[in-house]
Amino acid sequence: MDVQLDPETIAHLDRLQLDLQKEFAGIFSPETIERFVNESTEQFSGVKIQAYVPVFVKRFARERLRAYGQGHGIIKKEVPEVLFVCTHNAGRSQMAMAFLVKTAEGRVHVRSAGSTPALEINAAVVEVMAEVGIDISQEYAKPLTNEVVEAADFVITMGCGDACPIYPGKIYEDWDVADPE
Repeated sequence: MDVQLDPETIAHLDRLQLDLQKEFAGIFSPETIERFVNESTEQFSGVKIQAYVPVFVKRFARERLRAYGQGHGIIKKEVPEVLFVCTHNAGRSQMAMAFLVKTAEGRVHVRSAGSTPALEINAAVVEVMAEVGIDISQEYAKPLTNEVVEAADFVITMGCGDACPIYPGKIYEDWDVADPE
C-alpha cells in the first residue's frame, strides 16, 4: 500500500481488518480481507479529514466483501440487490438509493457507486433529502467496483453516460435524471 497515513489511522485500520476477519471467518481468508482493506484504503486516502479514512474503509471493504461473496455464491442473498450508478456518486445515485431504501422497507438491498467518485456528497443534496425526511448525511461517495456490479440484480445508471461492466443475468436500465446541481 502506497498511502501515507499517520500511526493512529494505521492502528485503526489494523483493528478494523481484525474485525472484518472475525466477521467473515470461514468465508474469506485473512489475505483476501487484507487485500480488500488495502484497496479500500487507497480509494479513500484523499478524503479531506483523514480521521474518517478508517470509517469509510471499514464500511466500503465490508460492502465489497459481502458483494464479492454474493456474486460468487459464497454468501446467500436474502433480498434482491439494486445498484444505482452515476459519475460522482454525490447526487443522483445517492438520492435514488435513499428513496428506494426508505420505500422498500428492507425488501431490497441497495447500493450506489460512481465511476469517478467525488470526495464528498453534494451538500445541497443532503439538505434537500433532509427536507423530505431522509437523512443521508452519513453517506459517502463510493467507487464503482466489479464486486458490486456482480452482486446486483438490477443496475441502474442515472443518465450520466456511465458504463458499467456487463454481467449476464442482470437487468440494466438507464434513467435520464437531471443533475441536481
